[in-house]
Amino acid sequence: MRIALFCRSLLSDLDHGSARFLRGVAAELDARGHDVLAFEPLEPFASPFAPPIPLDSARRARRAAFACGHAAPRDAAAAFACGHAAPPDAAAAHACGHAAPRDAAAAYPRLSPRRYALATLDLDAALEDVDVALVHEGTDPELVRRLGEHRARTDGYHLFFHDARRRLLTDPPAIVRRDLAGYDCVLGSGKSLCEMYLSRGVAPRAVVWREAADARLFRPRPGVEKERDLVWIGDWEDGEQAAALRELLIGPARALGLRARVHGAGYPERARAELAEAGIELAGWLPSHLAPDAFARARVAVHIPPRPRGARCGGAPALRPLEALACGVPLVSAPWPDVERLLAPGRDYLVARTGAEMTEHLRALLSDPGYARGVAEHGRRTVLARHTCAHRVDTLLDLVDELLLELPGLDEDEDLDELGPPSGVRRCRPAHPRSPLA
Repeated sequence: MRIALFCRSLLSDLDHGSARFLRGVAAELDARGHDVLAFEPLEPFASPFAPPIPLDSARRARRAAFACGHAAPRDAAAAFACGHAAPPDAAAAHACGHAAPRDAAAAYPRLSPRRYALATLDLDAALEDVDVALVHEGTDPELVRRLGEHRARTDGYHLFFHDARRRLLTDPPAIVRRDLAGYDCVLGSGKSLCEMYLSRGVAPRAVVWREAADARLFRPRPGVEKERDLVWIGDWEDGEQAAALRELLIGPARALGLRARVHGAGYPERARAELAEAGIELAGWLPSHLAPDAFARARVAVHIPPRPRGARCGGAPALRPLEALACGVPLVSAPWPDVERLLAPGRDYLVARTGAEMTEHLRALLSDPGYARGVAEHGRRTVLARHTCAHRVDTLLDLVDELLLELPGLDEDEDLDELGPPSGVRRCRPAHPRSPLA
């Protein structure tokens, strides 16, 4: 098949966490022989459908990097050579002339999205001979609307809308404001979100399509030496999140005297001082394609989701813990309401509700290598069995097959076993040039 992917950004996950998942999906589709055309805007923007969120220092630093024209990915090797592999935060990275994001091309050498200006984008040319168009919710609403109109007018491909914003569960009117006329299906991040789209009549069909780990990139690195006890990857946010970090990260690390490293942006001077006093190294914002190495060098990983997200948006874990588990590192996490039972707490990962519980879990994992190995292996098995980009591609292709079989004109006597599924690689026409992903 030829598949068009529209998203806010693909190579950059500086201000777009879904890029990590979308890169994995694109790479998996390409590996299966499908033709993937990725499109991203010349200038990223803030979606009006996102609920208002206070701009903490981490977000200000990230958006400043975008605003000053450094959204295009840079060469990671050059950044390392210049000694800026781990700037204190995104603002410092920009100040020294190496604004994030770093280049993901080394990890995804076949991925090269086409950048467009919305005012001049020719959808007839962009979607020529496309079988499926997948539109991420971070796409400009004007383009979302135009794509729906184009699909309704041409009827030459299937059009899916990918909504990974579980925050919309707390703002139902925002879903009604979406103009998805002409779309075949919503791919939602959880059952509750899909049910909301259907109950409000915004979409004719909705399928659960949770973000998942790219197991091609996020995997164990057995040859890498363990250099520290603990790693945490996340930004500083004032308020409840800061209190959680003090209780679940800084306090236990200090009590146990751990060699710990933190990667993230937006840490103010007072937070840096607290980390330093606890013996925790602050290593700055980390491009996601370098996260597997960071996990490999630590004996345990910690995950502390923002508490408002954990309280309001249950049903699916954040992407980061799935990536940690895929890398084969034992994980201790603050709780989230996993109402869909995607992971098994106590077996796939350990849950720490208080600082005392976190301290005990870390002590147990670090003092008993066999126990730590068992937790890590169980978590990795679960991710590989259920939560990888390959699984999500299977779901996507199954949906395409279902829709194609509904198309008029299919010969009932046609031997589908002989021809293979409608979305098979056989649909690619050899005369077509390969996409930039190829």
